[in-house]
Parts: sequence; structure tokens; C-alpha cells
Amino acid sequence: MGVEVGAQVARARALAVLRIRSRALAVALLPAAVAVILLAGAAGDRLEGPGWDAARAVATPAAALVLLAAAGIALVVARARPAMSPTVPVTEEAAPDLYRMVRDLADRLDVPAPSAIALTPDCDSWLEDRTHPSQAPPPVEEHRDIAGAGKQPHRRQPVAPVLVIGSPFLWWMRVGELRAVLAPVIAGTGPSAHPDIAAARRFVRGLDAAVAVASAPRRDPVSRAVLAGVGRVARLLLRGCRIHAAEMERGVAAAAAERAQAVDYGLRIVAQEQVGLAYAGWDRLLTRVALPAWRMGRWPSRLDAGVVAALTELSRRDRLAEGFASRLGERPACDLLEEPGTVDEAASLLAARLFHGGPAGPGPDWSPVDWSEYPDEVVDRKWRLDAARLHRVLDAMGVRPAPGPTASATDAPTLSRVLDHLTETDPAGPAGTAGTAGAGSPAADPTADPTGQPAPHPAGSRPHTAPPEAPGTPEPGPEGTTGTNSTIPGTGATPDPLDDEDLLGTTAPSATLAARLSAELAREEAAPSPPTAVSPSPTTDLAALWDDRALPLFPLQPPRTARELLADHLTAMVCCAAMDTAGATPGLDWLDGPTLLVDGERTADLAPKVLTLIEDGDATPLRLWLSQLGIRPEKPVRLG
Repeated sequence: MGVEVGAQVARARALAVLRIRSRALAVALLPAAVAVILLAGAAGDRLEGPGWDAARAVATPAAALVLLAAAGIALVVARARPAMSPTVPVTEEAAPDLYRMVRDLADRLDVPAPSAIALTPDCDSWLEDRTHPSQAPPPVEEHRDIAGAGKQPHRRQPVAPVLVIGSPFLWWMRVGELRAVLAPVIAGTGPSAHPDIAAARRFVRGLDAAVAVASAPRRDPVSRAVLAGVGRVARLLLRGCRIHAAEMERGVAAAAAERAQAVDYGLRIVAQEQVGLAYAGWDRLLTRVALPAWRMGRWPSRLDAGVVAALTELSRRDRLAEGFASRLGERPACDLLEEPGTVDEAASLLAARLFHGGPAGPGPDWSPVDWSEYPDEVVDRKWRLDAARLHRVLDAMGVRPAPGPTASATDAPTLSRVLDHLTETDPAGPAGTAGTAGAGSPAADPTADPTGQPAPHPAGSRPHTAPPEAPGTPEPGPEGTTGTNSTIPGTGATPDPLDDEDLLGTTAPSATLAARLSAELAREEAAPSPPTAVSPSPTTDLAALWDDRALPLFPLQPPRTARELLADHLTAMVCCAAMDTAGATPGLDWLDGPTLLVDGERTADLAPKVLTLIEDGDATPLRLWLSQLGIRPEKPVRLG
């Protein structure tokens, strides 16, 4: 009964959408109908006289213009390419067991089977209509037991939507759980097959695509003016269809959920818990583990496998998650794929593109990294590059090691140099540490670049995604010829780092150093990188092409603030000192990302001591922590 009610609601709303389309067509044809009546009256000697002649002279060209405009709008709506979710296509040859399970579910639910299966690097699943000619897949070998069997080879439109499955589900869920989760999704192909619902969806998707076409930037004033009119009409029709289209989709969802209750209902309740757990693990893996690697120009090639490791670690730490790991003895859903590693690699590359904006394929500056290589290739390299950037900025500011028993005998980079600078109490700020710097030297003005240019505002910077300089770059000389660019782009103004709200509550040396680090990152990001050829992904398919002009589509985190940048760089410097003087090693924590291992154990108490140094200028807690672990801050460290 619920299935029929939901389907009836969906059909009624679809008819309401189609009535709006019919009214728009009637409005477009009304001037033509009036012109035809006037012309027919003149032909039959019925409507004669100066007044009727004037009406015909006005109505006929107006009708022609309206028809021409309506034809142009209809052409744009019909030809505009609707938005399509970026996915990794999965052919039946690559996953015969998965297709078999989906077809079996469709048979049990008595609905058409999806026309194809694709994966998305997200914790969600849905049906996507790809019947537009520009989105239909190329002709492939037909199979009698899938939707669309018996079609002519030259026809490209699939008869059912594409099933999009979240790739983390395949690795974390068991086969039975995945089946239970997909049942209500696949059940949606039943109402979607109704002609009225399909026509209403095509109309709404066409209007949405026409709005996107009209909103695209263009230099030609004529086409811009014409498409502006098309966009206004499309938006007007979309506003009229909005409520009906939303209620139609709710009716389709209600009918699908009611129909799916007959299949694995009890198991679906348990599987929904795994959906929430997979989402939490996926988000943590992307933000804490994958994002640092992406910023380094490396992309982890087994993200989905990493979800299993992250959630297993969570079940070990959190008693609320106990029992979830015991499911790992059952058959995982990724066994339904012929080559899980290849699919995982393609999904991982797509995740890097969506959430970070990386290239479409591997290249010299965008290479995959395996989890076993992550500590050495990502963590160690990241810390040493951050430490090198920190000392470059200190060099540009004219900071020298302070005299004392802990000072290094050479000018080699040391942790003591950073600690002494951040605990400097001279009201003159960083300029006081230069000692002999004059009023016109770079060290005399903490916000001025040694080249004589002011620094960009730290709040507008973004983290750099590639190594700033190759190892062995010479340090700047006394004139500071390799100093940071410190101008606000387009203004030439010199900002005061203490004016940044994020830096309020920090000491003057910390605020100045944070601002200069932010300026250095902004300069590195703005520097043009040489074009490099990338090899296409092994799973690239013409049907998977999508508009990637606005990457990343879903940024994981906002740009790091100046305070966060300083904390990251100071933490990196401490870790480098620990690795070079105390035998510590870089490590990977599945839930927290890069971590420092001392005698094989994680060090989780470093962050509060770093913040105390930044905010209060008190290095005592950090120095005590260093001495307890045997870390010698006065010893030189190796930079990246």
C-alpha cells in the first residue's frame, strides 16, 4: 500500500512539472496562434480594414521573434549537458559478482536493474540518470540478463539509471551489509522507469543545465546577452518547478523505501550503523592522513584499504566500537571486484582531485605513495621541508643564534635558534636579535622583505602543494636576495602581523614569524610551476568525463591560519630534532595522521607545549619535554 501511495504522489508531482512545461510552450505559441488567426481572417476577407492590417503588421513579426526565441531556449535546454557526478566506472567484466548481486536484488524487488555501476569516493549511494546523449556510455557488448538487453547497438541511451556506490562501503562492509544498504537505492529504479517521472526529471535537469550554460563566463557581448535571457527564462521555470520536483523525489524515495522493506530488513538496521562508522573513518582518513600527502604532491593509492585500517584502530581504542572488527572475518564486499587494487587506486586518485584539486593522472610532481612508504616519503619529507622553510624565513629576518651555553658553534640550523627567537623579550621584536642591524637593514623592519617589498596578508594564504625548493638551495646572503615577497597582491601595502585577529593572544615574535611564514607560503603557491605531462588513469572512460574547471569541488578544510602554520612548522622542527638527535622515527597514525615515534611509542603530548611557546613565549615546558626524551635542541638538524 505504501509503495502505491508514494508512486502516486511522485506521478502526480511529475504531471505538475509537465504542466508547467506545457504552459511555457503554450505561452510561446500564443503570439503565433494570434498571428495565424489574423492572417487567416485576411485570407477569408473577414478581418479587413486599417486596424486589422496594423494588428497583422505587429503580430506577425512579434510571433516570429517569440517563436525564434522559444526555439533557441528549447535548443539550449535540450542540448545543454546536465551535471554529472565524478565517478569511477566499473564494467561488468571488472566486477561480475557485483553485477550479479545487483541484478538479483532488482529481480527480488521486481524493478529494472541499473544500467551500469560506478564508484564515488564518498560514503553515499544513489541512482543517477545519464540518459543525455553526451553522458551515455559508448556501445558495449550487450548482455541478456542486464537492463537494456536487446537494444540496437547504435542506440546509446540506457533505459535505467546508473547505480553509484560509495567506494568506502565496498572495503568496510561485508557482502550481506552492502546488499542490505543497496536494496532501497536499487528499488528506486521502479518509479524512475515511469514515463511521466522520467520526462519530468529530464525537463528539470535540462533547465538546470541551461542555467549553468548561461552562467558560464564569456567574452562575446552578443552571446552573453542572448544567454542571459535564456538564463532568466530557465530560472523562472525552475522556480515554478522547484516544489513539485522536490515532492516528486520524496515520493520516489518513499516508494523505494517501502518496496525494499521486504529484502534484508533486519540486516539493514545493523548495516546502517556501519554506514555512520565508515563515514567517520573516511572523513578522519582524508583530513588527517591523505591531506598532508596531497599537499606534498603525493597521493595515497589505497585510501579505501586505509579506511579498514583506520576503523580497526578505532575499534581497538574505543570501547563503543568493540565488536565491529570481529566482522572482518566475513567476506568483504570488495571481493566482488576482480581487481580491488586497481579500483582502489582509481578511486583514490579521484578523491585527490575532488578534495584537493590534483591532476588527472600520475606525473613527476604528482605520484602515488603506498602506505608502507608513507612515513618516509610523506611524514619525514614534510617535516624537513617545513623546517627548511622555517629557517629560510628566519634567515630572511636576520635572526642569528643567540649567545649562550646551548648555542651551536656553527650557523647550522638548530632547534635552539627557533626557541631563542620565540622567547625573545626585546620590545624591538625580531630586529633586536640581529644585533648590528641598522635602521635600513631587513632585520630592522620585521614586516618588510629584504628585497624592499611588503608581505602578503597571512589570512589570504593557502598551503603549498609542492616542495618549495630543492634540497641544497643556498641560504640567503647578507643582502637577503632570496627573501620572501611581502606585498599584498594588487595593493603594495605593508600589513602589520599584529592586526590579524588570528594572531591576537600571541607574542610579538610569534606573530611576526607566523606572518612571514604565511607570506612565504603564499609566494611559493603563486610561483608558476612548469607544465608536466601526466599519464591518464587506467580506468579513464569517456562516460566519466565531467567539468573539472572548479577543482577542488569539495575542499576538506579552509586554508590554514597563520597561527596554525607556525604551530605546524615548529612541530616539524621539534620532530626533526628528535629524529636526528634522539633516534626517533616518523610514523603513521591511522586516526591522527603523521606522528612521532619514540622507542616505537606515539608522542601525543607535544601540541600543548608548542602552543604555550607560541602564545606565552614560554619555552620551559617544551625544553623539559625535550630533555626527558633526550632530544638536544643545540645539535644541527638535516633539512629537506
